[in-house]
Amino acid sequence: MNLLEEGFEMNLQFDKRGGLLPVIVQESSSGDVLMMAYVNRDALAYSIQNNEAAFWSTSRNELWVKGVTSGNRMKLDEILVDCDQDALLFKVTLTAGGVCHTKNPHGSYRKSCFYRRIDSERSKLIIIDNNE
Repeated sequence: MNLLEEGFEMNLQFDKRGGLLPVIVQESSSGDVLMMAYVNRDALAYSIQNNEAAFWSTSRNELWVKGVTSGNRMKLDEILVDCDQDALLFKVTLTAGGVCHTKNPHGSYRKSCFYRRIDSERSKLIIIDNNE
């Protein structure tokens, strides 16, 4: 039996990607994928301790508690670990606003960072956000 894949010990593979694990963030109630980010050990510890989604900002090189500046906070409902223990899924409840730092034409934060799809026939992006 492969203990990493089948065991009960948490052995997250932070060293694979220079101390970071990718995290997909999904809305618990709808199943919608909201964003993708990274956590380091500190961001994960903060998230677990506070039941609030926190990440490692790769652009600012600092702990990023989602919503501190925008108000777009996320209550952490559950954390799932993939088979290789090198990626996470945060299931969250939005407590205020959207998730994305971009805004729709009405000035509201978009619910998800995945608000465009590729139109392969025209090689363009199409906005699919239902709140547009």
